[in-house]
Amino acid sequence: MGTSITETKLDEAALGELRGSFRGQVIRPTDPAYEEHRKIWNGSIDRFPAVIARCAGVADVIAAVRFARHTDLPVAVRSGGHSFPGLSLCDGGIVIDLGMMKGIRVDPETGTARAQAGVLLGELDRESQAFGLAVPAGIVTHTGLAGLTLGGGIGWLMRKYGLTIDQLVAVDMVTAGGEFVKASEEENAELFWGIRGGGGNFGIVTEFEFRLNPLGPEVVAGPIFWLMEDSPEVLRFYRDWLADAPDELMTIVVHRKAPPLPFVPEEFHGKPVVTVVCCYAGPVEEGEQVVRPLKEFGAPIIDVCGPKPFLAHQAMFDPSFPHHRWYYFKSCDVPALTDEVIDITVEHSQRIESPFTAFPIWQMGGAVSDLAEDDSAFSGRNAGFTYNIGACTETADGFDEERQWVRDFWSALEPHQTGVYVNFLGDEGQDRVRESYGAEKYARLQELKRRYDPENFFRINQNIPPA
Repeated sequence: MGTSITETKLDEAALGELRGSFRGQVIRPTDPAYEEHRKIWNGSIDRFPAVIARCAGVADVIAAVRFARHTDLPVAVRSGGHSFPGLSLCDGGIVIDLGMMKGIRVDPETGTARAQAGVLLGELDRESQAFGLAVPAGIVTHTGLAGLTLGGGIGWLMRKYGLTIDQLVAVDMVTAGGEFVKASEEENAELFWGIRGGGGNFGIVTEFEFRLNPLGPEVVAGPIFWLMEDSPEVLRFYRDWLADAPDELMTIVVHRKAPPLPFVPEEFHGKPVVTVVCCYAGPVEEGEQVVRPLKEFGAPIIDVCGPKPFLAHQAMFDPSFPHHRWYYFKSCDVPALTDEVIDITVEHSQRIESPFTAFPIWQMGGAVSDLAEDDSAFSGRNAGFTYNIGACTETADGFDEERQWVRDFWSALEPHQTGVYVNFLGDEGQDRVRESYGAEKYARLQELKRRYDPENFFRINQNIPPA
């Protein structure tokens, strides 16, 4: 095990006190459950915390924060454990794990939902879709709602309804001092501004209240595949077709080797393909008309874009992003799919080696860009497309080569980049965090950090040091 554990001297009396008052679980390296709970989604991250505090409620979160302050050890906060660079884990420190806090309450009369910090996207979808309602969120159901929301939250419904943060009504939060605070437009408004995009820098959000939006439960959605050799023509057609796209339509382009999924005929397994995945957040008949030109373009080899339950569509990418594979990402926003950007994309896509590497290009715009850039801490409302260039391997084998492929591809796009979505940042240093917010917002966030976390207690994150 990591040397950091053996070097970590814990105050056993304080730890005993924590255990005595804790409703959840306090897990040490010698406990049988330790291995299971120190693992996170990205298998390339291997860290050994000294304590994992699995909180069962707000009182546990407060106790864990106060215990961590007493020990002076580093603190990582985890909800779904999906942080690309592994910021939900630390060596030799304390992990405050919110995964047991699963409460969800959907109120169809007020059109709101309350969700605790351990809720996963698929869990909230399941509860809200029972009423034909939804909160726009991400594209993999086992992603943690908390981390996704605090960074902004892009996904299938954003062009129609906006980002996840745009649905936020209020939050409950525990500060670095172990105090309980609320934030909304009416109460602690500046904090409410900052948590909508500023990540976990200001405290631990224990509960979110969202506005709900009408959706489905059936939508027109799914992927259309072409052979990768057709990608230059497909991407140029796609770009022109999107020029008149209604806000109800959201698309993601994926280049990869065709996966061995049930709907992929065997002769195409492992063949390089380009896929446009659609989701139409409106009436089924309308959606079918809108996607028809794309379905009729060129010679698609597979077309499974049609009416289906939103819950089925929302889980579509889950098999491509399972737990414990090795992942690496670099991301950027671009204003448009120019011919040059398309050529770079095709050239690098043809070099993918791993059968598990599948990188999305997200169509932005619509309701995301309806709000002003300074409405929240989130930056990038005017991005045209978001590239999330990711590599994936089963184990360490071939990982270095795929990671280099990501870096080369990202560098080739550098002249066209306008910014980066903070949730897609890796471990890339302070300058990149500043760049993701821009100088003016970053200064405002630093001032907020000085008010709520002057000692930078919450620093294992895309960190904003106090002013």
